[in-house]
Amino acid sequence: MKLDDKLYLVRFNTDKLNHIKIANPSVCLQQCQDKPCTRFCPAHVYDWDEEEKRIAVGYEGCLECGTCLIGCPFGNIDWKYPRGGFGVSWKNG
Repeated sequence: MKLDDKLYLVRFNTDKLNHIKIANPSVCLQQCQDKPCTRFCPAHVYDWDEEEKRIAVGYEGCLECGTCLIGCPFGNIDWKYPRGGFGVSWKNG
């Protein structure tokens, strides 16, 4: 089974409050040439919006793995767990 097939089975209880933010958008624009966050996130939460010149964050699909906390070379991602009762819902089987 491929990763995308497995991710399809994950369920989310989406909060209206975003638990992921780009701390300083100008860092992404001016200092971060290759935008690694658009590649290292297994859930593809981060996407470079060329028209708006910013990182778009799709927090609703976050797997809460914490990869972004160590993957951003500038430490520019402000991430915390969603409020209780919200976020990813893991199930076995």
